[in-house]
Amino acid sequence: MSEAPNARVGASSVPAEAATHLNAAAQPPVLTPEPVELPALPGIERRIETPSAPPAEPVPSQRGPDAVGQGPAERRPAEPRTADDLARDRHRLQRTLEIVPGLVTWTLILAPIVLSFRFPEIVAWFVLSFDFYWFYKAVVLVISVVVAFVRIKSVMAVDWRRRAFALADLAERRREIQGLIPAIRTRVLELNRRGEHLAAAGGRRELTRLAAERKDIERLLARRGEAIQDPNDLWHVALIPTYTEPFEKLYETVAALARTDYPRHLLMVAIITRETDLEGRENVARLRELFADRFLHFFHVLDPLEPGIVVGKSSAMAYGGRWLYRELTDRLGFDPRKVVVTDLDADYRVHPQYFGYLTYTFLSDPDRYRRLYQPVPMFHNNLWETPMPVRLVAVGATHVQMWRSLTPEKLISFSSYAVSLATIHEVDYWATDAIPEDSRFYWKSFFRYSGEFRAVPLFIPMYGDAVRARSYPRSLVQQYMQIRRWAWGVTDIPFYIRNALAHSEIPRGQRVRRLLDLWLDHINWAIAPFVLIFGSNIPLLISRWFGGSDFARSTLGQQLPVYASLLLTGAFCCLLVLIYVEDQIAPARPPEWGRGMRILSRIQWLFVPVVGLLFSNLPALDAQTRLMTGRYLEYRVTEKT
Repeated sequence: MSEAPNARVGASSVPAEAATHLNAAAQPPVLTPEPVELPALPGIERRIETPSAPPAEPVPSQRGPDAVGQGPAERRPAEPRTADDLARDRHRLQRTLEIVPGLVTWTLILAPIVLSFRFPEIVAWFVLSFDFYWFYKAVVLVISVVVAFVRIKSVMAVDWRRRAFALADLAERRREIQGLIPAIRTRVLELNRRGEHLAAAGGRRELTRLAAERKDIERLLARRGEAIQDPNDLWHVALIPTYTEPFEKLYETVAALARTDYPRHLLMVAIITRETDLEGRENVARLRELFADRFLHFFHVLDPLEPGIVVGKSSAMAYGGRWLYRELTDRLGFDPRKVVVTDLDADYRVHPQYFGYLTYTFLSDPDRYRRLYQPVPMFHNNLWETPMPVRLVAVGATHVQMWRSLTPEKLISFSSYAVSLATIHEVDYWATDAIPEDSRFYWKSFFRYSGEFRAVPLFIPMYGDAVRARSYPRSLVQQYMQIRRWAWGVTDIPFYIRNALAHSEIPRGQRVRRLLDLWLDHINWAIAPFVLIFGSNIPLLISRWFGGSDFARSTLGQQLPVYASLLLTGAFCCLLVLIYVEDQIAPARPPEWGRGMRILSRIQWLFVPVVGLLFSNLPALDAQTRLMTGRYLEYRVTEKT
């Protein structure tokens, strides 16, 4: 039997007669007694094939992109992607996610100007809606600060050391309370009969505290599952990173730890300094001589600044955390589940009841290994020694943290907080490539535990320093740079989005809700003053200066400044309540102050809008713009003398 030719062509086109012969070759075989040889065609390779045999299907590897004939042409296999290709894709995604927050913010700032030329009514309604939104936020802030203030006062009045160690025998403590309550009630009645109403009021407050404690005990005794850990088997470590802080500042921090109302054999201190920081090493050596006998252990961690890190607090905590884990578990034999680490800034001073309150909250929480415990930072240590703008920023930061304590579903770690050493190890410590150490640790833990990690508020103060440099102008510059560093937390948005896409096990609604909370915080931080202060004037000025519409003469145009002014005035009046609360929680004004300084400290609140614009909102906008344009921030230690 003869073979028919198998058609293969090169780059040249196939003549019409060649197509005819090729179609014939594709027909069913015809039986003939003699082989038939087809004529050679231009550009076609001659092959002999028996008619009874089906046309040979080309081997896939032999078929090029120009093959024709038997069956459709096959695609060329895609070349495998290299590591460089994947790295470029990741970089492009990262840059896109870094650009978007700043782009959205600048769009919201500039859109009212652009839209006012054609759609001033839309801009007007947007401005009014935004003003009403901020009036609502101001009311919520004031109510939250008042509620937080009341809760903080009630927490500070409790003997938390006694309550924490009562967890070792809850049944016995319940019997003790049941005996105390009738006796105190009798005493209160007797005091009232004698006219000692102030003392009777104190007795009633004690009855309220005992009733609350009894209720907690009933709840804990009714809880099934894991038994409550003995508080005598729980140790606390204050992990303190330091760089450039003077000895006096560190001394006050460690002295506050030594003064806490908690057993010394359950407290440890670990201070992190850079290996190259000779002055810091000398300071720690002096502190060990003074305070070593006040704690179970006093560690000094020397950070070598490993290559590839972003130098700052986060990388220092990462190295110090790993060192501490090895030292406590490998060398000293501690169980990491029985050690709680407090991330403590070098200028922070704990409240005397801090460790007792933390112990009680930690041990009574069944999900304590998926929790972070956040006290309320109050920047009051040197409040009256700072310039007026810095003072207002510090007070505002304190009030915001009090408000956040009442929204645990939105609360994230800030500055100083406490976590189990076992949890720190499981989430692989702090990030070594990030500047916002506190919030990044929270989000890293959030995704490590598939959204089951959250912050628990501790309604107890953690006293920090406000910014104070060597001169008035330098203090203002340092304040701007500190807020810009805090606002660099906008880098959490790209981190969050990448991880939210990778963790589909977290409910979609939860992922979207937390992203909106995070993003809206940064958007409001950057755009609020521009819309609140200038928003109502933009459509009016453009209508008058450039024409094109009669908006300035319309009813809405004439009423817009009036309504906006009323809403902002209402929001500003909320300051009166905040002034009262601040007077209750702030330290007393220096006795050497004259009348002028005391009056200035009262009227300083009138400058809140200007100070907020210059030292809160502009740094936030600066941070987002830097991230958008790829001008990354370097960690700078805030000067606090």
